Amino acid sequence: MTTTYVNWGKSRVKLIWEKNTLLPQSNLITSVHGFCFKEDQLLLVDLKDRGWDFPGGHIESEETPEECFKREALEEGYIEGECKLLGHIIVDHCENPMWTEGSPYPKIGYQVFYKMNITKLLPFEGKYESTRRIFINPNDISDYYSKWNGLYQEIMDCAIQ
Repeated sequence: MTTTYVNWGKSRVKLIWEKNTLLPQSNLITSVHGFCFKEDQLLLVDLKDRGWDFPGGHIESEETPEECFKREALEEGYIEGECKLLGHIIVDHCENPMWTEGSPYPKIGYQVFYKMNITKLLPFEGKYESTRRIFINPNDISDYYSKWNGLYQEIMDCAIQ
């Protein structure tokens, strides 16, 4: 388990990685993300206004976390594949003085992470929020993703195992 603090806007938020094969309570899952692999190469997508990132997003109504991740991977990376649950990040706002009952996220929420083995690579169309995709050596991710940290590295290590 790895704990780190990050600045989100003017807020300081505690993040805790928990490797787990069980999903958190569904109404507390704020987003779903994952690492997608084609052989030994990692998919990154260039998201408008955010830069290089890994696929992920918010759950739509009537959607499971795995269905959400598969949809996001298809929309952002134009890929399909088989998924494995890795665990979740606990997003803890208890020490965040900016958090209020009216905040858009729960005081303690969860970001669920999957690993996808890509089985189908579709032509990239860029219809949604991504402008392009690349496949890189996972060891080079910090060269592309500016917010890479030890917490993400621990999740990546779980995905590679």
